[in-house]
Amino acid sequence: MAEERRSRITKEDLEKKFREIGHQASGTAGEALELLPGFIVGGVLLVAILAYLFGRRRGKRHGTVVEIRRN
Repeated sequence: MAEERRSRITKEDLEKKFREIGHQASGTAGEALELLPGFIVGGVLLVAILAYLFGRRRGKRHGTVVEIRRN
């Protein structure tokens, strides 16, 4: 049975792998940052529409009735 030799992990190996992972992460983060303004605008519009609809509904339920009487 052949004995497997395990090579030691060197500092250079770790640095190389961390740089590789860092480049991948920065690429992914850059792509996400390009989409962020669209999501912010969409979220603000959604909140504004919901506030309008709920306010309109509440206004119909709790509307003030003014009765004018002349003597």
